[in-house]
Amino acid sequence: MSIRKVYRVKPGNISNLSISEEFLADPEDGQAQIKVRSIGLNFADLYAVWGLYSATPEGKFIPGLEVSGTVIKTKPGSRFKAGDRVMAVTKFGAYSDHINLDESYIIRLPDAWSFDEGAAFLVQVLTAYYALFELGNLKSDQMVLIHSGAGGVGHFANWLAKSVGATTIGTTASEEKVDKMLGEGYDYALVRTPSFKKDLTKIIADRSLSLILECIGGKILKEGFDLLAPQGRMIVYGAANFTTNSDRPNYLKMGLKYLFRPKIDPMSLPTTNRSIMGFNLIYLYDQVDLMHQMLAKISSINLPKPVIGKTFVFAALPEALRSLRSGRTVGKVIVNCPE
Repeated sequence: MSIRKVYRVKPGNISNLSISEEFLADPEDGQAQIKVRSIGLNFADLYAVWGLYSATPEGKFIPGLEVSGTVIKTKPGSRFKAGDRVMAVTKFGAYSDHINLDESYIIRLPDAWSFDEGAAFLVQVLTAYYALFELGNLKSDQMVLIHSGAGGVGHFANWLAKSVGATTIGTTASEEKVDKMLGEGYDYALVRTPSFKKDLTKIIADRSLSLILECIGGKILKEGFDLLAPQGRMIVYGAANFTTNSDRPNYLKMGLKYLFRPKIDPMSLPTTNRSIMGFNLIYLYDQVDLMHQMLAKISSINLPKPVIGKTFVFAALPEALRSLRSGRTVGKVIVNCPE
């Protein structure tokens, strides 16, 4: 296949996304060419499109971090063959209907999984696992607070934490998602209202909050940290508080939120024996061995299939991003490419 349709973007506005057709060369040594069937959307995509993601290439680029599809072309000696169903992660470039990828980042799709499920797995499960165990060192008798508990990362974080016997508290911005979260196995589901700190205190009761997966920021971050037990850890991997409800960021509003955000004095950490750590999966992209080590451990856990939220056709990709931006989705937002 020598032509691919892609969404290119000039950062700053979702409306800047546009489709173009471009030549796609044959895969190089160590690469496989994939006919993309499903694209998984992530909050990082929104920040990349808005030009607020530090890892984003300058100028026009193709967003997107994960795909699933069918291998259509390989080089001699490849471990894949034409027709193989696969899922993959990429450092941008996923908003395409065909893509060449280093085989190190391509994983075989389980036979019982759909392409949508394949595009909803890798970024979410790797983020959740790295936060919980590589940084968080979660143990069986501990309690963990998982923000955005109904999202893609949240679902996997809950299942992974439950697999070692931890107690899970999931948060959401919407009362509508509470029953869904409890149905997915959370021990507690909490709406982030003005009484969040008081409500969380009641749930913790006489136990200790050992770990927080923090992706909200602002006041919620500080209130959670205030309730973190000695030797507890907060893992920061996102900042949904800074998202906007329009196609274009409100830079003034975001700037004010940033300037007046609650702050934590690092010098207070030794006296309370607590830790704050942060990571961004894209900056671990070159650590291929670590990725495969984590996936090997994950494969030994009997995890449910990914939860799929809304699906959109390729031509409606901007609408898919708007849906993700709304915060009203449950599970993964997926974009389907034509067969």
